[in-house]
Amino acid sequence: MNFAVLGGGSWATAIIKMLCENQSKVGWYMRNTEAIDYIKQHKHNPNYLTSVTFDTNKLQLTDNINTVIKNADLLIFAIPSAFLGPEMKNLEVSLQNKIIFSAIKGIVPETGLIVGEHFNKKYDIPFENIGVITGPCHAEEVAMERLSYLTIACADEEKAKIVANNLSSDYIKTKVSDDIIGTEYAAMLKNIYALAAGIFHGLGYGDNFQSVLMSNAIREMGRYIKRVHKMKRNINNSAYLGDLLVTGYSTFSRNRMFGTMIGKGYTVKSAQMEMKMIAEGYYAAKSAFTIKSKFKKKAKTPIIDAVYNVLYENGNVKKVFKELTEQLD
Repeated sequence: MNFAVLGGGSWATAIIKMLCENQSKVGWYMRNTEAIDYIKQHKHNPNYLTSVTFDTNKLQLTDNINTVIKNADLLIFAIPSAFLGPEMKNLEVSLQNKIIFSAIKGIVPETGLIVGEHFNKKYDIPFENIGVITGPCHAEEVAMERLSYLTIACADEEKAKIVANNLSSDYIKTKVSDDIIGTEYAAMLKNIYALAAGIFHGLGYGDNFQSVLMSNAIREMGRYIKRVHKMKRNINNSAYLGDLLVTGYSTFSRNRMFGTMIGKGYTVKSAQMEMKMIAEGYYAAKSAFTIKSKFKKKAKTPIIDAVYNVLYENGNVKKVFKELTEQLD
């Protein structure tokens, strides 16, 4: 089976590294032609995870999205959710009979759907050909070959196992799941909670409070996902709680970093310019709030509400988050 990765960021680079350990050839699409030329010459991505060195003989690099899709059986999308729509406008070949896995942690703005649902509804891809790659795992620690765990979710267990086997190594442990909707929503929501953790950190709250925040966050996540897709799941499993904790606490977390800047008084625009990287939690907060408003029975989500208020309603960050502390237990 021919694999291809679409995206040029940290996660795309980390996934390429994992696949190259198990595949003789891997397709890699990125729109940055300068980065492609650099990788071919210097054998590493100039912009992300620069310590990772590639055997370029194993890479089929291209800036043509149609070429990489045409030549692959299984596509792994690692493009930020906000940019997936514009990238797919260049699509000229069919996605039918392709297996699509998403490593994207967010909502597609054009449709307001998680990536799996987006591909199902917009491109008529059956759910048995759609999967999710989620943590708990940071791309930066994959680059350093620190022991990490991945959850691979798909309605078709055999396809999940194929991806899991091709991402596994001495330092990558994998498990499969059939909760594609739940794990994908969890991957989106944890970025909002990490952003909240960063805001509290920027405001000067300490570790004692952060533990309370994370405890409330996992319960809030459970309530939210249950409204979206009710099925038997253990919200304390690594794909949910583990991914939340690593994103909420890690110094590698872009969402926590973004939140910390907001808590310290940066405007949203200035924080985005300073980071020069995508914080998916910013886009996810709006999407999660919008989706929640459509629930027939509202889920109690004070953390999501507070983040949305600050980012999109110009709420006073100190006041809003002080009021949030009174709603947590």
